[in-house]
Amino acid sequence: MDATTSNSAQRTAATQPAQRRVHAQIPDDKDMLRAAAELTRDINTARPEIYWPDMIGSALVGYAAMAGAILVDSTWLAVALGVVSVLALYRALLFIHEISHLHRTALPGFRTAWNLLVGIPMLTPSLMYEGVHTLHHARTKYGTIDDPEYMPLALMKPWSLPVFVLIAALAPIALVFRWGILAPTGLIIPAVRRFTWERFSALSINPSFRRRPPEGKDRKWFLFQQVGASLWAMFLISTPFWLGWRPLLIAFAITAAAAVFNQLRTLVAHLWENDGEAMTVTAQYLDSVNVPRFIAGIWAPVGLRYHALHHLIPSMPYHSLHEAHRRIHAHLGETSTFAEASHPGMFPLVGRIARSTMGRREG
Repeated sequence: MDATTSNSAQRTAATQPAQRRVHAQIPDDKDMLRAAAELTRDINTARPEIYWPDMIGSALVGYAAMAGAILVDSTWLAVALGVVSVLALYRALLFIHEISHLHRTALPGFRTAWNLLVGIPMLTPSLMYEGVHTLHHARTKYGTIDDPEYMPLALMKPWSLPVFVLIAALAPIALVFRWGILAPTGLIIPAVRRFTWERFSALSINPSFRRRPPEGKDRKWFLFQQVGASLWAMFLISTPFWLGWRPLLIAFAITAAAAVFNQLRTLVAHLWENDGEAMTVTAQYLDSVNVPRFIAGIWAPVGLRYHALHHLIPSMPYHSLHEAHRRIHAHLGETSTFAEASHPGMFPLVGRIARSTMGRREG
């Protein structure tokens, strides 16, 4: 079977919604993999003049808007500033994804600066993604029980989708508890320390995932983040006693909204149709999502609207993904395997996953 026939068979299978596509049976499209590598070599370097202003500007706007929402008397103005804060801090937070892929020698100081400015204050230090997210990209782990960031949501019951999204609203409380209560307790009780590290030290959605202890250079790097996050969490716990509840509750509302927003983005980052089988790179790509529309950059910022392309070229910096998508799509065309991963927007994707779960209702 030649590549054209194989691609045609894949597209035919995709138009049959009554039968789940078995991703483990999708062969690699070598023409697509070759094009992705050859057409993007010249744009595969992270540019500090883009990373630094984007990250710092997003964080400063987010904190300034949060402070305004806390201080103003007008409810409507507070809400408007809160929305600005959610969007800006959401963008700043998502640089954690870039950090997990950056080579240690790229952008000197960026990891530390991001943790001091965003990760630790938001109680989401980069250790919660570093060494974890790369497992999601491992050739033999994606979509399997060993993938910390995968659940076959499209194959689950209808109630799982709203629960998956709305549980993220508890993130601020959970993070304060993790860093302000469990972490200090773990200094005294080793069993609590081990349990906390294994279960609550990774941004994972797979409930079966257990994190291994850090090794080598990561130990000191992660210790710095843990100490900072714990001290900040304990400070936040103390604030109602001398600042009142308003600042903390508004900050919690903003961070909870950002967490829900991110969880909704996560819901449509993949089709979630794999049922535990090991997959080819092409199969992983087709189970992931590109939304090549400008407005998608609001709900999937920092390049995440090209999530399928990111799985094809994980090392590509976020600012190059749009150009990479344009080049590969122009080269391979509308009828290619590459074009299959493009989708029109968030709501059609949510609808697709919801319809899949509705077909699995208990009779």
